[in-house]
Amino acid sequence: MRLIARFCIDNYDHFEVITIFDKKIKKKKLDYKNPTIKSIAHKYPTAIWFERKMHDDFGVMIKDAYDNRPLTHHERFPKIHPMLKSFTDKKMTFAPFKPYKYEAVKGDSVFEVAVGPIHAGIIEPGHFQFSQSGEDMLHLEVRHFYKYRGIEKMLEGKTLYEARTIIERISGNESIAYQIAWFKILLDASDSTYHKNLRKYHAMLLEFERLIHHLTDLGFIPNDAGFGAALAVASKLTEDTRRMLETLTGHRFGFGSITSTCKSYDRQAVLDFVNTLNEQIKWFQNWINDIPSLWDRFDKTGILSQEEATRFGCIGIVAKASGIRIDRRDNHFYQTHGFKLHTEKTADVAARFNVRIKEIFTSLELIGQLVYEGQKNKAPKDFKDGDYISFTESSIGELCMFVRLKDGKIERFFARDPSFINWQALHIMMPGNIIADFPLINKSCDLSYAGNDL
Repeated sequence: MRLIARFCIDNYDHFEVITIFDKKIKKKKLDYKNPTIKSIAHKYPTAIWFERKMHDDFGVMIKDAYDNRPLTHHERFPKIHPMLKSFTDKKMTFAPFKPYKYEAVKGDSVFEVAVGPIHAGIIEPGHFQFSQSGEDMLHLEVRHFYKYRGIEKMLEGKTLYEARTIIERISGNESIAYQIAWFKILLDASDSTYHKNLRKYHAMLLEFERLIHHLTDLGFIPNDAGFGAALAVASKLTEDTRRMLETLTGHRFGFGSITSTCKSYDRQAVLDFVNTLNEQIKWFQNWINDIPSLWDRFDKTGILSQEEATRFGCIGIVAKASGIRIDRRDNHFYQTHGFKLHTEKTADVAARFNVRIKEIFTSLELIGQLVYEGQKNKAPKDFKDGDYISFTESSIGELCMFVRLKDGKIERFFARDPSFINWQALHIMMPGNIIADFPLINKSCDLSYAGNDL
């Protein structure tokens, strides 16, 4: 089985831990005064972040865990568990500084390099701790959650409609994906039907978001290998696509675009855009393929074997580049509109770059077949209490969202961004490469900080 998510719910008189696998869901009740649960991280390595987060958020003790360090609580975070229902403080007082013990390789001539959390340029905070022997990377520890925003707590007590403006802003490069995950829960909780044309409209917008993200990567990956011309060309194509998204939705990031109504749009303009971009990407692909020095940097750099990608439950581009066939769009609806699932075997930067190019062509094919006349549905209402789970294939990979409704309000909100899984496999790609390759490897995975740090 593949682990998808593991999280806790405070039920006032007891805790409940929900573990979501691809084939089943497990629920376990914990004592409120002494909440303890056995770790599953020895079998599912990415469970360790989920478990460390449960302890930080709720005080749940993880039995037999190989890592009990804080995850979201940084060096001066107070001794509180903010996801408890009893926690209502509006202000927090810094605790005395407590050093965080990083993983490190020991030995003669081995030293450590700290990168971040503050970076040059416009980038969100994230820390990378390297163990080095000369230029060679021996080990990497990824440490994030510097912008822990308390979104899960923030959404408690809100209606589904009140929550949308927060959910759609969790991660700017996955706004439409988050909105669609939210909308699926909206439909499920109201026993409403997803009208075919409305679903086509939403799917088309999701492919535009995917195009924007992949085009950005096609520029930055070569740029991190020293070929800045690719960034200039890809940035132009990215901007053209973002402007088209704004034309379709009224917003450059598609905020507020996933509703029960399809906004009217010029279908021919969309088809013309698709045809033009298709030719531009063909030219770009031929151009890039004819630069041997660039592929010398891509090939055999940052390898993540299929075995390790499977063990860590990787998803999205990271998984597909390692030969794993996984995509939430791999269903009848998408297949009838031209969807193709692309994988590569070399599991390196080159593979991740090539999967993106292939997915761009598939997205263009999908958009061309998803255009249609507008459709207006009745807005869902009268939501039933209960637990609801939805999945969407964002540009980064599988997005999982959980909502528990009680008395028509959100009792518990949980979202697992694909980056929460894939960040944990990044360190495996580093040994055998030099530290100058880190930006290239990291960018080839293109993981979200904001989606990860809720």
